[in-house]
Amino acid sequence: MGVQSYEVRICNSCGLRYPLTHGHSFGIRCPHCLGETRIVLEKKINEEIGTREKETPNTGSKLNVLVDNVRSAWNVGSILRSADGFGFTHAYLCGITPTPEEEAVQKTSLGSEDNVTWSYHKDAVKLVKGLKKEGRKILTLEADEKAISIQSIRKSDSENVVLIVGNEITGVDPGLLDTSDMIMYIPMYGKKRSFNVATAFGVAANHLSRLTIS
Repeated sequence: MGVQSYEVRICNSCGLRYPLTHGHSFGIRCPHCLGETRIVLEKKINEEIGTREKETPNTGSKLNVLVDNVRSAWNVGSILRSADGFGFTHAYLCGITPTPEEEAVQKTSLGSEDNVTWSYHKDAVKLVKGLKKEGRKILTLEADEKAISIQSIRKSDSENVVLIVGNEITGVDPGLLDTSDMIMYIPMYGKKRSFNVATAFGVAANHLSRLTIS
């Protein structure tokens, strides 16, 4: 069971205000100056989160994600959490991608692996060839010369989809790009030319999810 309640504390010395969940390593000492703190608010998390009604469920969307050789357990956990939120039903974790069996993944997935089924596969290229034979549409998120804007994706492109994201440094395996039905990029308007992989997945997942329920 997850965290059910928390306190908001203020440091009597430096004035830092911060939340403290039961059993957190911060303790009641200020994490900034180690001064004494006081409780200003106590709250049951379920009062605001656990009892909220769900939005329109993404039933029958058949959206899946394939995470290939993503090194960071934090990123994997974040992807699983977004996958759950946007109605994805399964996650294929491939190569060196850590799985929810690792505690580091669980710290950011926050139980999402209980809602999004997952499986581990050593070779993503071999897996995708099999998925295509089953009729899955393979959409890959990558800044490739063949990529089209994600804004060009339409409802007909979002059915029975496996969305691929790849390594934080080297990107998506060329073998996966070659077998993709469509390669997409996310338009960017700042100086940086790429998003963190978990952030990029969240943007793409939101777009595909909206298409499937529109």
